[in-house]
Amino acid sequence: MLTAEQANLTLLQRLEKLIPDDLSSAKDLVARDFVWHYFNPSLPELEGDYMGLTGLKAFFDKLGMVTNNTFRVETHQVIPVGDELVVVHANPMMTFAGETFKLDAVVVWRIVDNRIVEAWDIPAVHSVREAIQD
Repeated sequence: MLTAEQANLTLLQRLEKLIPDDLSSAKDLVARDFVWHYFNPSLPELEGDYMGLTGLKAFFDKLGMVTNNTFRVETHQVIPVGDELVVVHANPMMTFAGETFKLDAVVVWRIVDNRIVEAWDIPAVHSVREAIQD
């Protein structure tokens, strides 16, 4: 039998395979009242709370539009915190306003009863980790 921490990690691994292109298949992973919180003063058109699976899909659709569908992510650390939280350190990579770059970000996931109920996406907004040459 999986511990709560192991089950949470497995759930996030399943979700990671679906982002951003196949989020419709994530219905069994995300709670109905799920909230995605996004904070980034450098991208005010994306900032805000996105409700439910449709909101999460809308966020990634908007992100795809502003990055010309170049967005991708490298995950570096996944840290379970008790039975409810998982902290993920990742490097989002994208092209925005003609610049291709990588930055640091942390996503804090809250999981209750084997469903993702909330997530906070917190990108580093004052430092670019690495400019990427084409």
